[in-house]
Amino acid sequence: MAECLLKASRQRRMKVMTAAAGLAVRAAEALLLCTLLAPGGAYVLDDSDGLGREFDGIGAVSGGGPYFGASLHILKVEIGGDGQTTDGTEPSHMHYALDENYFRGYEWWLMKEAKKRNPNITLIGLPWSFPGWLGKGFNWPYVNLQLTAYYVVTWIVGAKHYHDLDIDYIGVWNERSFDISYIKVLRKMLNYQGLQQVKIIASDNLWEPISASMLLDSELLEAIDVLGAHYPGTHTVRDAKLTGKKLWSSEDFSTLNSDVGAGCLGRILNQNYINGYMTSTIAWNLVASYYEQLPYGRCGLMTAQEPWSGHYVVESPIWVSAHTTQFTQPGWYYLKTVGHLEKGGSYVALTDGLGNLTIIIETMSHKHSTCIRPFLPYFNVSQQFATFVLKGSFSKIPELQVWYTKLGKSSERVLFKQLDSLWLLDSRGSFTLKLQEDELFTLTTLTTGLRGSHPPPPQSQSFPSSYKDDFNIDYPFFSEAPYFADQTGVFEYFTNIEDPGEHRFTLRQVLNQRPITWAADASSTISVIGDYNWTNLTIKCDVYIETPETGGVFIAGRVNKGGILIRSARGIFFWIFANGSYRVTGDLAGWFIYAVGRAKVTAKTWYTLTLTIKGRFTSGMLNDKSLWTNIPVNFPKNGWAAIGTHSFEFAQFDNFHVEATR
Repeated sequence: MAECLLKASRQRRMKVMTAAAGLAVRAAEALLLCTLLAPGGAYVLDDSDGLGREFDGIGAVSGGGPYFGASLHILKVEIGGDGQTTDGTEPSHMHYALDENYFRGYEWWLMKEAKKRNPNITLIGLPWSFPGWLGKGFNWPYVNLQLTAYYVVTWIVGAKHYHDLDIDYIGVWNERSFDISYIKVLRKMLNYQGLQQVKIIASDNLWEPISASMLLDSELLEAIDVLGAHYPGTHTVRDAKLTGKKLWSSEDFSTLNSDVGAGCLGRILNQNYINGYMTSTIAWNLVASYYEQLPYGRCGLMTAQEPWSGHYVVESPIWVSAHTTQFTQPGWYYLKTVGHLEKGGSYVALTDGLGNLTIIIETMSHKHSTCIRPFLPYFNVSQQFATFVLKGSFSKIPELQVWYTKLGKSSERVLFKQLDSLWLLDSRGSFTLKLQEDELFTLTTLTTGLRGSHPPPPQSQSFPSSYKDDFNIDYPFFSEAPYFADQTGVFEYFTNIEDPGEHRFTLRQVLNQRPITWAADASSTISVIGDYNWTNLTIKCDVYIETPETGGVFIAGRVNKGGILIRSARGIFFWIFANGSYRVTGDLAGWFIYAVGRAKVTAKTWYTLTLTIKGRFTSGMLNDKSLWTNIPVNFPKNGWAAIGTHSFEFAQFDNFHVEATR
């Protein structure tokens, strides 16, 4: 074999590819032309017998720019429904039945920024939760099918009217029950509104029972354009294939963005098609831009979780994505000749039908490509020589560009590096690669690939230990205050038209009923802020209860949980109530009571609360007068600061101030 490689190399005077300084020997071995068949057999890439399925793109939940970085083809966003959806709540465009506002939250901004970078990016909307008024007292969005369909269609229409955004696909209910009649009603309403071009994805859960339901119902089959499953483990089911619909992994990945996470992504981007005929894979999530101690910290393609410093990290999953996204586009087609490598790994090939060819080869090991879900049966990957033979319309391709990634040990790590081109003029369309574990190769006729560069990000910094916000913003760009992460309820900038004084501009909790939930939202609303490692801190905030008799608000410190775990959050919570009482609890639910008492508190009046936590003791003040002192607290030892309300009720907060130490 070595003599064959050497002879072929001499005959063609081929350039030896170099991966990086210090890797010259490895790279020279990695890729050499050989016209003879290498051990292990050859893998034929041929379009003579037609093509495989149409490629629909690679994307991320909640995006892309062509030929730079991740270059995503698809951006999938949450249709905010006021409920907790993993790491926080997203506001609805209709909090109440007669309310419409298409500027809440960040998803509108995100979609417009994505379109600036890639005007052809596909946009998908999917509800996780729904505002409570749609359920009419039930935690169920299908009580009134017409009303829920109307709610979703207004979001699509609003996206176009207010932001000039064309939504391409719409989902049903993320990872929850679908309703056959609702899907039909939604399709009819979309058509009635002139939105025939908006396609429906279902059911963003498992392959079944939606696939079987479609086979038994011709109207349902016609209404749904794409079958989308979450975390399918690269496999589909018989009924899904029998529908004849496009098959997507409409949510996948959600794995720590280390090199193991990158290996997970590299493996599934190939094998979702090879094993399961899935023509699109959408990663959750786009960017890890939430406090790291919330559930699924750093499970984005990149990390940008310090808006106060501007620090970010372009993680390895970005470059793994680029191996596919920079060298393909929706509308290309997979070849039929794709599959697994003899000694582990896989290969796919795609073409635009105009002579271009892109080949992606991965050799991700089991140890370094395990996704967070589902269970991954053991497999083995070992060093191998792999010969590829180009036939059909590809047999005359003279040159392939080569891009290379090696994951694992830092001394061997290479991320999306362009190597020397591969010349095929004298090889009769054949070439051999030496493949080792945890590698990724892209070989392509396209010359537009770009590693790119960006200025160094600002240095990482902890959240400021002294932080103030008076919320005095007349026309806020976003509806939510910076750094506050709503975990139940929605807290928005608010203007008191009738109050020309100190509290004209405030932060207001705006939900007056529990949403139709996706997760286990708490019974009390809460928004967290700060550094999870804070131990000693003083929190001061002006508060305003709007609900007489039953209303209540709190400030809190050392809050230790959020996201889908928010109901069980512990901390030190200082509550006051409109009935003239106060309470100190060790948890959000109010099960652990440290103190109760009377206080001169009523609704419709501003009060200043101060909570001090130092070591094992805590004290509280109302309007700068001591209300309780030196209550012993042993748990938790650290956590975020927070504000919130007793129930889903209107209340306002102003002049928030925290002084803290770690």
